[in-house]
Amino acid sequence: MYRRGRLGYLLTVLRREELIEAARPLIELALAEDIGPGDITTQATLSGGTRGEAVIVAREGGVLAGLPVATAVFQTVDSGIAVEELAQDGEPLAPGEVVAHLRGPLAGILTAERVALNFLTRLSGIATLTSRFVDAVAPYPAVILDTRKTTPGWRKLEKYAVRCGGGMNHRLGLYDQVLIKDNHVAACGSISKAVERVRAAALGVPIEVEVRTLAELEEALALGVDRILLDNMDLPTLREAVRLAGGRVPLEASGGITLENVAQVAACGVDFISVGALTHSAPALDLSLELGG
Repeated sequence: MYRRGRLGYLLTVLRREELIEAARPLIELALAEDIGPGDITTQATLSGGTRGEAVIVAREGGVLAGLPVATAVFQTVDSGIAVEELAQDGEPLAPGEVVAHLRGPLAGILTAERVALNFLTRLSGIATLTSRFVDAVAPYPAVILDTRKTTPGWRKLEKYAVRCGGGMNHRLGLYDQVLIKDNHVAACGSISKAVERVRAAALGVPIEVEVRTLAELEEALALGVDRILLDNMDLPTLREAVRLAGGRVPLEASGGITLENVAQVAACGVDFISVGALTHSAPALDLSLELGG
């Protein structure tokens, strides 16, 4: 029997400074496209020395992710803005809960508002959706994984948000784990030939193979790979795949996974369930900024 997690989860939860470092180029780009030569509305309506307070409030329940990034946005616009974070990433939020209190130059707070909330609502939305998938499979040992279906440039942040929601990370990119997919197999001529070529390359990383049929599964099982991905199999086929594998190798189900069917997939006995929707279809969590403390 394999030891759960032997392939590793390829992105650990980022420390605060690592998260902000990953976000920094995105923050600079987002502020540049939003502010341009200047926030003309704020410049016209506020005097430069006006100070004030504001709070960031959750308008619906969910899971928080990205608050340090939002803080970095405000302080990039004006280092004089003090942000008191009243909640931590990964914590559940109740409707009406205040997650941060801001004090300082009011012009900076208003100029940074939308960009900060864009990061916060996006990442919290991913964490919230992930938590719902994790809760749905709680009676089973299956682990919820993300995929590479991420917003270009946002991968580390979005995979961080998945971890905040209780999920785990699949490979971070094309460089840290082999995943032999159908097109690789087609190019090589068979699963066996593709695995043979990977092993000849002596990459020193785990090898996962995607299979679409039970015949392909049996071929992959004979090769002793590290994980097998069961692509778009229906429930009876998944159950038979688990029986055939007999615990010899971790099995990952993928394709067509929804909140409505994920528990049924987990009940088949697979070890991992990868869900592209965690990052490509998560709705933003409703958080807003309100003036006044």
